Amino acid sequence: MFIDIPNQLEAALASLPLPPWELDGSLLVKRTMERYRAELTAAPGFEETVAALRRALTGQDGGYAVLRLGNLARALGTGDRFLRLATAFAAEVAVPFSPFPKWPLWKDIGVKTAKDPGKSSGTGYNAFHMDLVNATLPPDYTTLLCVRPDPLGGGLSILSDAHAAVARLPEDTRALLAEVAYHYGTFYDLFGVGEEYKPFPVLDGSAPGRGFVRFTAKMLERSQLSQAHTDAARKLAEELVRGQISFMLQPGDYLIVNQRRFLHGREALHSGQEAVPVSDRRLLLQLFLRARAGDGVVV
Repeated sequence: MFIDIPNQLEAALASLPLPPWELDGSLLVKRTMERYRAELTAAPGFEETVAALRRALTGQDGGYAVLRLGNLARALGTGDRFLRLATAFAAEVAVPFSPFPKWPLWKDIGVKTAKDPGKSSGTGYNAFHMDLVNATLPPDYTTLLCVRPDPLGGGLSILSDAHAAVARLPEDTRALLAEVAYHYGTFYDLFGVGEEYKPFPVLDGSAPGRGFVRFTAKMLERSQLSQAHTDAARKLAEELVRGQISFMLQPGDYLIVNQRRFLHGREALHSGQEAVPVSDRRLLLQLFLRARAGDGVVV
Protein backbone atom coordinates (compact mmCIF):
# COMPACT_ATOMS: atom_id res chain seq x y z
CA MET A 1 0.00 0.00 0.00
CA PHE A 2 3.08 2.25 -0.10
CA ILE A 3 3.55 3.63 -3.61
CA ASP A 4 6.89 5.08 -4.67
CA ILE A 5 7.13 7.61 -7.49
CA PRO A 6 9.46 6.43 -10.32
CA ASN A 7 12.57 8.58 -10.80
CA GLN A 8 11.58 9.68 -14.29
CA LEU A 9 8.14 10.73 -13.09
CA GLU A 10 9.61 12.65 -10.15
CA ALA A 11 11.92 14.55 -12.50
CA ALA A 12 9.05 15.41 -14.84
CA LEU A 13 6.75 16.51 -12.02
CA ALA A 14 9.43 18.66 -10.39
CA SER A 15 9.64 20.79 -13.53
CA LEU A 16 5.90 20.92 -14.24
CA PRO A 17 4.25 24.19 -13.12
CA LEU A 18 0.56 23.32 -12.74
CA PRO A 19 -1.89 26.25 -12.73
CA PRO A 20 -3.79 27.30 -9.59
CA TRP A 21 -6.96 25.33 -8.94
CA GLU A 22 -10.45 26.75 -9.23
CA LEU A 23 -13.32 25.98 -6.88
CA ASP A 24 -17.08 26.02 -7.29
CA GLY A 25 -18.02 26.77 -3.71
CA SER A 26 -15.83 24.21 -1.93
CA LEU A 27 -15.63 21.74 -4.83
CA LEU A 28 -12.72 21.47 -7.27
CA VAL A 29 -14.11 22.35 -10.70
CA LYS A 30 -14.06 19.89 -13.57
CA ARG A 31 -11.92 22.11 -15.81
CA THR A 32 -9.15 22.18 -13.20
CA MET A 33 -9.15 18.39 -12.98
CA GLU A 34 -9.12 18.13 -16.78
CA ARG A 35 -6.26 20.62 -17.04
CA TYR A 36 -4.21 18.76 -14.43
CA ARG A 37 -4.81 15.43 -16.16
CA ALA A 38 -3.84 16.88 -19.55
CA GLU A 39 -0.57 18.18 -18.08
CA LEU A 40 0.30 15.00 -16.20
CA THR A 41 -0.61 12.18 -18.56
CA ALA A 42 2.45 12.85 -20.72
CA ALA A 43 4.78 12.40 -17.75
CA PRO A 44 6.55 9.01 -17.88
CA GLY A 45 5.09 6.55 -15.39
CA PHE A 46 2.13 8.71 -14.36
CA GLU A 47 -0.61 6.42 -15.66
CA GLU A 48 1.03 3.36 -14.09
CA THR A 49 1.39 5.13 -10.74
CA VAL A 50 -2.23 6.25 -10.75
CA ALA A 51 -3.37 2.73 -11.67
CA ALA A 52 -1.44 1.34 -8.68
CA LEU A 53 -2.98 4.01 -6.45
CA ARG A 54 -6.51 3.13 -7.54
CA ARG A 55 -5.89 -0.60 -7.06
CA ALA A 56 -4.60 0.02 -3.53
CA LEU A 57 -7.71 2.01 -2.65
CA THR A 58 -10.47 -0.02 -4.30
CA GLY A 59 -9.01 -3.47 -5.02
CA GLN A 60 -10.37 -6.54 -3.25
CA ASP A 61 -7.87 -6.35 -0.40
CA GLY A 62 -7.33 -2.60 -0.55
CA GLY A 63 -8.64 0.43 1.25
CA TYR A 64 -5.73 2.78 1.81
CA ALA A 65 -2.52 3.94 0.17
CA VAL A 66 0.50 6.08 0.99
CA LEU A 67 1.88 7.94 -2.01
CA ARG A 68 5.54 8.71 -1.34
CA LEU A 69 5.99 12.32 -2.49
CA GLY A 70 8.92 13.10 -0.19
CA ASN A 71 11.50 13.76 -2.90
CA LEU A 72 9.12 16.20 -4.58
CA ALA A 73 8.47 17.91 -1.25
CA ARG A 74 12.20 18.36 -0.76
CA ALA A 75 12.67 19.64 -4.32
CA LEU A 76 9.71 22.03 -4.39
CA GLY A 77 9.01 22.78 -0.74
CA THR A 78 5.48 22.25 0.53
CA GLY A 79 3.92 25.41 -0.87
CA ASP A 80 1.56 25.96 -3.78
CA ARG A 81 3.46 24.03 -6.48
CA PHE A 82 3.68 20.93 -4.33
CA LEU A 83 0.04 21.15 -3.21
CA ARG A 84 -1.11 21.40 -6.82
CA LEU A 85 0.70 18.13 -7.58
CA ALA A 86 -0.85 16.43 -4.57
CA THR A 87 -4.26 17.79 -5.60
CA ALA A 88 -3.75 16.47 -9.12
CA PHE A 89 -3.06 12.97 -7.78
CA ALA A 90 -6.10 13.21 -5.50
CA ALA A 91 -8.26 14.22 -8.47
CA GLU A 92 -7.29 10.97 -10.19
CA VAL A 93 -8.97 9.11 -7.32
CA ALA A 94 -12.13 11.21 -6.78
CA VAL A 95 -13.31 14.84 -6.66
CA PRO A 96 -11.49 17.00 -4.08
CA PHE A 97 -13.68 19.20 -1.92
CA SER A 98 -13.77 20.93 1.44
CA PRO A 99 -16.79 20.31 3.70
CA PHE A 100 -15.78 23.32 5.81
CA PRO A 101 -16.60 26.57 3.97
CA LYS A 102 -14.42 28.62 6.33
CA TRP A 103 -11.35 26.57 5.41
CA PRO A 104 -9.46 26.43 2.11
CA LEU A 105 -9.34 23.24 0.05
CA TRP A 106 -6.54 21.87 2.26
CA LYS A 107 -7.07 22.14 6.01
CA ASP A 108 -4.14 22.42 8.43
CA ILE A 109 -3.93 19.92 11.27
CA GLY A 110 -1.21 21.17 13.55
CA VAL A 111 -0.53 20.54 17.23
CA LYS A 112 -2.18 22.64 19.94
CA THR A 113 -1.09 21.70 23.42
CA ALA A 114 -4.16 23.34 25.01
CA LYS A 115 -6.57 21.38 22.78
CA ASP A 116 -8.49 18.30 23.89
CA PRO A 117 -5.74 15.62 23.64
CA GLY A 118 -8.05 13.23 21.76
CA LYS A 119 -8.80 15.69 18.95
CA SER A 120 -6.95 15.62 15.63
CA SER A 121 -4.90 18.66 16.65
CA GLY A 122 -4.38 17.44 20.22
CA THR A 123 -1.39 15.60 21.60
CA GLY A 124 -3.01 12.39 22.83
CA TYR A 125 -4.33 9.17 21.35
CA ASN A 126 -6.84 9.85 18.58
CA ALA A 127 -8.97 6.69 18.59
CA PHE A 128 -10.34 4.94 15.50
CA HIS A 129 -13.00 6.88 13.66
CA MET A 130 -14.41 7.88 10.32
CA ASP A 131 -14.54 11.56 9.47
CA LEU A 132 -17.95 13.26 9.54
CA VAL A 133 -19.55 10.15 10.98
CA ASN A 134 -22.82 12.00 11.65
CA ALA A 135 -23.39 13.22 8.08
CA THR A 136 -25.76 11.46 5.72
CA LEU A 137 -23.12 11.75 2.96
CA PRO A 138 -19.69 11.47 4.58
CA PRO A 139 -16.63 11.95 2.36
CA ASP A 140 -15.79 8.74 0.51
CA TYR A 141 -12.10 9.38 1.10
CA THR A 142 -10.17 11.25 3.72
CA THR A 143 -6.57 12.17 2.94
CA LEU A 144 -3.65 13.42 5.02
CA LEU A 145 -0.49 14.95 3.60
CA CYS A 146 2.46 14.96 5.98
CA VAL A 147 4.42 18.22 6.03
CA ARG A 148 6.24 17.43 9.30
CA PRO A 149 6.07 14.35 11.55
CA ASP A 150 6.36 14.71 15.31
CA PRO A 151 10.03 15.73 15.80
CA LEU A 152 10.02 13.82 19.09
CA GLY A 153 9.06 10.58 17.36
CA GLY A 154 5.42 10.04 18.36
CA GLY A 155 2.16 10.16 16.42
CA LEU A 156 2.11 6.90 14.48
CA SER A 157 -0.81 6.75 12.04
CA ILE A 158 -3.14 3.84 12.71
CA LEU A 159 -5.57 2.16 10.32
CA SER A 160 -7.93 -0.79 10.63
CA ASP A 161 -10.11 -2.70 8.19
CA ALA A 162 -13.57 -1.90 9.54
CA HIS A 163 -15.39 -4.67 7.72
CA ALA A 164 -12.89 -7.30 8.80
CA ALA A 165 -13.38 -6.16 12.38
CA VAL A 166 -17.16 -6.36 12.04
CA ALA A 167 -16.92 -9.87 10.57
CA ARG A 168 -15.14 -11.07 13.73
CA LEU A 169 -18.02 -9.97 15.97
CA PRO A 170 -20.81 -12.31 17.12
CA GLU A 171 -24.18 -11.99 15.42
CA ASP A 172 -25.93 -10.43 18.42
CA THR A 173 -23.31 -7.67 18.60
CA ARG A 174 -23.68 -6.93 14.89
CA ALA A 175 -27.46 -6.74 15.38
CA LEU A 176 -27.04 -4.06 18.05
CA LEU A 177 -24.64 -2.11 15.84
CA ALA A 178 -27.24 -2.13 13.05
CA GLU A 179 -29.82 -0.38 15.24
CA VAL A 180 -30.41 3.35 14.77
CA ALA A 181 -29.17 4.19 18.24
CA TYR A 182 -25.81 5.94 17.97
CA HIS A 183 -24.90 9.61 17.90
CA TYR A 184 -21.81 11.76 18.21
CA GLY A 185 -20.67 15.30 17.60
CA THR A 186 -22.19 18.50 16.33
CA PHE A 187 -23.27 19.46 12.81
CA TYR A 188 -23.22 22.98 11.45
CA ASP A 189 -21.75 25.13 8.66
CA LEU A 190 -20.88 22.17 6.44
CA PHE A 191 -20.85 21.75 2.66
CA GLY A 192 -21.50 18.77 0.43
CA VAL A 193 -22.05 16.11 3.10
CA GLY A 194 -25.82 15.98 3.24
CA GLU A 195 -27.81 16.43 6.42
CA GLU A 196 -27.19 15.62 10.05
CA TYR A 197 -27.65 11.92 10.77
CA LYS A 198 -28.78 11.56 14.38
CA PRO A 199 -29.20 8.93 15.59
CA PHE A 200 -27.47 6.60 13.13
CA PRO A 201 -26.62 2.91 12.87
CA VAL A 202 -22.98 1.85 12.93
CA LEU A 203 -23.85 -0.80 10.32
CA ASP A 204 -26.13 0.50 7.60
CA GLY A 205 -27.73 -2.74 6.47
CA SER A 206 -25.59 -3.16 3.36
CA ALA A 207 -24.36 -6.63 2.39
CA PRO A 208 -21.41 -7.86 4.49
CA GLY A 209 -18.22 -6.03 3.55
CA ARG A 210 -20.03 -3.10 1.96
CA GLY A 211 -21.19 0.36 3.01
CA PHE A 212 -19.86 2.68 5.69
CA VAL A 213 -19.07 1.43 9.16
CA ARG A 214 -20.19 4.59 10.97
CA PHE A 215 -17.98 4.44 13.98
CA THR A 216 -15.99 6.72 16.21
CA ALA A 217 -14.56 5.40 19.45
CA LYS A 218 -15.10 8.85 20.97
CA MET A 219 -18.83 8.20 21.25
CA LEU A 220 -18.07 5.60 23.93
CA GLU A 221 -17.09 8.37 26.33
CA ARG A 222 -18.91 11.39 24.94
CA SER A 223 -22.39 10.20 23.97
CA GLN A 224 -25.29 8.95 26.04
CA LEU A 225 -25.83 5.40 24.81
CA SER A 226 -27.61 2.47 26.36
CA GLN A 227 -25.38 -0.06 28.08
CA ALA A 228 -26.09 -2.70 25.42
CA HIS A 229 -25.19 -0.36 22.56
CA THR A 230 -22.11 0.88 24.41
CA ASP A 231 -20.94 -2.69 24.95
CA ALA A 232 -21.45 -3.53 21.28
CA ALA A 233 -19.49 -0.47 20.17
CA ARG A 234 -16.74 -1.27 22.67
CA LYS A 235 -16.40 -4.77 21.23
CA LEU A 236 -16.00 -3.27 17.76
CA ALA A 237 -13.38 -0.85 19.09
CA GLU A 238 -11.44 -3.79 20.53
CA GLU A 239 -11.53 -5.63 17.21
CA LEU A 240 -10.35 -2.52 15.38
CA VAL A 241 -7.35 -2.28 17.69
CA ARG A 242 -6.72 -6.00 17.30
CA GLY A 243 -6.47 -5.61 13.52
CA GLN A 244 -4.69 -2.27 13.40
CA ILE A 245 -1.84 -1.32 11.09
CA SER A 246 0.53 1.43 12.22
CA PHE A 247 3.29 3.39 10.54
CA MET A 248 5.01 6.76 10.74
CA LEU A 249 4.25 9.22 7.97
CA GLN A 250 7.38 10.91 6.66
CA PRO A 251 7.59 14.40 5.10
CA GLY A 252 5.80 14.31 1.76
CA ASP A 253 3.90 11.08 2.44
CA TYR A 254 0.31 11.34 1.23
CA LEU A 255 -2.10 8.98 3.00
CA ILE A 256 -5.44 8.33 1.27
CA VAL A 257 -8.07 6.30 3.13
CA ASN A 258 -11.19 4.79 1.59
CA GLN A 259 -13.70 5.51 4.35
CA ARG A 260 -16.03 2.76 3.14
CA ARG A 261 -13.39 0.21 4.09
CA PHE A 262 -10.92 1.53 6.67
CA LEU A 263 -11.09 3.64 9.80
CA HIS A 264 -8.14 5.73 10.91
CA GLY A 265 -6.61 7.39 13.95
CA ARG A 266 -3.30 8.33 15.54
CA GLU A 267 -1.16 7.19 18.42
CA ALA A 268 -0.29 9.84 20.99
CA LEU A 269 2.45 12.32 20.22
CA HIS A 270 5.60 12.05 22.29
CA SER A 271 5.53 13.87 25.62
CA GLY A 272 7.19 17.27 25.75
CA GLN A 273 5.29 18.98 22.92
CA GLU A 274 5.13 22.21 24.96
CA ALA A 275 8.88 22.60 24.50
CA VAL A 276 8.69 22.24 20.70
CA PRO A 277 8.29 25.53 18.79
CA VAL A 278 4.94 25.71 17.00
CA SER A 279 6.76 26.00 13.67
CA ASP A 280 8.50 22.66 14.30
CA ARG A 281 5.55 20.64 15.55
CA ARG A 282 3.80 17.89 13.61
CA LEU A 283 1.82 19.29 10.69
CA LEU A 284 -0.57 17.47 8.38
CA LEU A 285 -2.79 18.88 5.65
CA GLN A 286 -6.20 17.30 5.16
CA LEU A 287 -8.25 17.04 1.99
CA PHE A 288 -11.53 15.18 1.43
CA LEU A 289 -12.69 13.41 -1.73
CA ARG A 290 -16.11 12.57 -3.14
CA ALA A 291 -16.30 9.48 -5.36
CA ARG A 292 -17.63 9.81 -8.87
CA ALA A 293 -20.58 7.62 -9.80
CA GLY A 294 -19.44 4.26 -11.13
CA ASP A 295 -15.75 4.66 -10.31
CA GLY A 296 -15.40 1.37 -8.45
CA VAL A 297 -15.84 2.47 -4.84
CA VAL A 298 -17.53 -0.28 -2.87
CA VAL A 299 -20.97 0.95 -1.71
